[in-house]
Amino acid sequence: MTSSADSTPYVAIACGGTGGHLFPGLAVAGQLQTRRGRVALLISPKDIDQRALTTTQDVEIYTLPAVGLQNRNYFSFARSLWKSFFAARGIFKARRPDAVLAMGGFTSASPVLAAKEGGAKTFLHESNTVPGRANRFLARFVDEAFIGFPEAAARLPARKISVTGTPVRPQFFRDAGRPASAADCRAALGLCPDRATILIVGGSQGASGLNEMVLSVLPRLAAKGWQWLHLTGANDFENVRAGYAARGMKAVVRPFLAEMDLALGAATAAVSRAGASSLAEIAALRLPSLLVPFPAAAENHQFFNALAFRNSGAAKIIEQKNADPGKVAELLVELVENEPARSQMQSALAQWHAPHAAEWIAEDILNTIARTGRSERRVSARRGGVASDDAPSERRSKPRSQNFGVNRPEFIA
Repeated sequence: MTSSADSTPYVAIACGGTGGHLFPGLAVAGQLQTRRGRVALLISPKDIDQRALTTTQDVEIYTLPAVGLQNRNYFSFARSLWKSFFAARGIFKARRPDAVLAMGGFTSASPVLAAKEGGAKTFLHESNTVPGRANRFLARFVDEAFIGFPEAAARLPARKISVTGTPVRPQFFRDAGRPASAADCRAALGLCPDRATILIVGGSQGASGLNEMVLSVLPRLAAKGWQWLHLTGANDFENVRAGYAARGMKAVVRPFLAEMDLALGAATAAVSRAGASSLAEIAALRLPSLLVPFPAAAENHQFFNALAFRNSGAAKIIEQKNADPGKVAELLVELVENEPARSQMQSALAQWHAPHAAEWIAEDILNTIARTGRSERRVSARRGGVASDDAPSERRSKPRSQNFGVNRPEFIA
């Protein structure tokens, strides 16, 4: 590999596969650019990646031939992993990155291993309470792991772990927590500005189980006069749109919406899956929500994400198997109409908001690059602390607080 042609830090971010990996990666990319770093994004061929990046500027974008491990497709998964490794190695041979950040998922492993082979610094971010298989594998190889939930630390065999929270994109921070007024957001989406709005979102690819649950609840709520913003995913779009039309209910139905700041800003309450990135955005906008964890999520991680929110009073939770229409309707009425309960939930959501997560991650990466450049001696890292070139290591424990917005987190011991 050859070094970068100039002294500008060059960081590759592997962040494809789902919006939960992509959007936090984009947030970090923006902070790196603000600090005069150059960024390359390594993504998957999936539609979510390609669509979401159509408006991304001033970054290099590379598509890796990676596929996820699903339905025991071991052969195709292994083949794509091998091909992705050689693709990443070719990309890095043309221009060696100073660092690589993996955001989790099936696009992460190959770039980190290829970068490690070439001597770059390596990092990962784990946004869930229960780390995914790719990050558990990679953790032993990286220089530092960043985590969204403190609970994840015990499951990652990394030498150095920092609690940062999960990055969200800057458009979620305008006007102290709302991208614009709720009325403005609703008008921009074709909704009535002054009507209570329920957002249904199943993640970046939709959720058939969630869509069916909501359709079953509509007859019980038709008299409420609410309006609905329903993001269905591609497969259920026509069926869901027909369901609202048959009941004469005001609804904007989309298969996908890139402007999630508008969607969340328009909502009075949300019904959502419990991916970590979605929860971070919900927390940023203090949106009262009913969480319905995806029952087939790896190691049931969405349930544990949602449980952390519920236990702190930041959300309601119902498992899909227990989603009786009457109970769901009751919970939604409380989220929309019970003002004291809404206020308490919004206060609880504040502790889950990590407004500086992307900034902290970017600074740590750039500081590590700068420190490496000043000395040829390797800075060794141990789990729970850092050993400098000149001093013995010290173990520094991070208080197990989830109030990310107050002080910069230290290292998990």
